Amino acid sequence: MRVVVKVGSAVLTQDGNIALDRMRSLVEFLSELKQEHEVILVSSGAVAGGYTELKLDRNNIANKQALAAIGQPILMNKYANKFAKYEILTAQVLVTAANLNTPSDIKRVRATVETLLKNSVLPIVNENDATATDELELGDNDQLSAYIAKDMQADMLVILSDIDAYYDSDPRKNPEAKAFKTVNKISEEELHKEVTPNNVFATGGIVTKLKAAEYLLQANIDTFLASGFDLSDVKSFMLEGSHKGGTLFTCKG
Repeated sequence: MRVVVKVGSAVLTQDGNIALDRMRSLVEFLSELKQEHEVILVSSGAVAGGYTELKLDRNNIANKQALAAIGQPILMNKYANKFAKYEILTAQVLVTAANLNTPSDIKRVRATVETLLKNSVLPIVNENDATATDELELGDNDQLSAYIAKDMQADMLVILSDIDAYYDSDPRKNPEAKAFKTVNKISEEELHKEVTPNNVFATGGIVTKLKAAEYLLQANIDTFLASGFDLSDVKSFMLEGSHKGGTLFTCKG
């Protein structure tokens, strides 16, 4: 099975720094997952990585792009060092919206990813924030991960987030909120709610995750949403085949 795992900025950063303990736990999980499946990682954190070295105003697009340019090698270096412990070689794959809107580009990106996977290399994908323009921005890494899952012909997308499941109401405001275990259909109303990111480096929220899941439902690809802070739910689901927590979006009954 080919699995795309997306990890967000809220998980990878804390107090303006890269959260190394959480990155360590993520790498350990991915190394286990890789023993059974082909794994592609879509990782946020470049802007946050750049911010650890240079405190620029992130609301300015030129600053944000500069931070991404500084942060990409920092982020990749940290991943490379942590995966090396498990004797896993990593590779960076930077894409733009233009790449994923052009069939010939998609084919080339897929050929690169296929070659990496065949050679047991773990591809780490991110949007090329340093050169992306407003017109060509993918917008958020939830959407990017959904495009990558479809275009790289993956069987499943796993989203690891500060949101541990999809609830019937906001669990931060309603202590009685109940998590959906399995979802087969997402309402238009839910898909058009206001985006509410929780982290200064994040661009999404539950809405962007629902849009990613909906996009893949249309392509008959499953999405599993779980906590990136506590990996017990995703480990149970992906490594043990036991659905204890988190939400599975699937067309299958």
